[in-house]
Amino acid sequence: MFRLNPRVQGVTPDLLSVYEQVMPSTIGHMTDFGFMKGLEPLFRPIRFVGNAVTVRIPHMDSSAVHKALDIVMPGDVLVIDMSGDTERSCWGGICSYIAKAKQLAGVIVAGCVNDAQEILELGLPVFSIGVSPLTTRILGLEGEINTSISVCGVAVRPGDLIAADGDGVFVIDPNDAMKYGLEAIEIQNAETGLKRKLDEGITLASISGADQWF
Repeated sequence: MFRLNPRVQGVTPDLLSVYEQVMPSTIGHMTDFGFMKGLEPLFRPIRFVGNAVTVRIPHMDSSAVHKALDIVMPGDVLVIDMSGDTERSCWGGICSYIAKAKQLAGVIVAGCVNDAQEILELGLPVFSIGVSPLTTRILGLEGEINTSISVCGVAVRPGDLIAADGDGVFVIDPNDAMKYGLEAIEIQNAETGLKRKLDEGITLASISGADQWF
């Protein structure tokens, strides 16, 4: 069965402006939830923030990926759930060419990609499990667009906020995102003062409180 739900714009301009300043690893000081473990960027440096458009495909049929490229908007992040297939690629050079023309912020594939050199030359930010020459087909089996999916054990809903850099990928419900984002900026800004104390000879263990256990 095929399902195409309307695109969801969950990420606001205010959230984008905040998360453009935030490193996912800073959020990692606050919560264990929302991190897509096991994904790697196709290249570094890499950084993007955007609005999730979700796709779920069976292991061989990437019809829904092609259709999703009809509805994406500038600033979207296309997030593809391959139903556990870690050997095939559902994303290559032509899809990347379209995504770049449509000004996607980035692409996340819970599976493999191909045409790696072509994607690199386009400069399209892509995270995946790996690279493979074995590809999907257009078979008309089934697929879903803008439904809840799972990527590396993390639930992703259409309209979720995606923030990614060289350290990894973080996803969060836009309704919960602002509090984490603002706190992350405070932590990052405080690092200037922390480095000044370290330069003055104050130890990290005394500042962090680790001294109390020794």
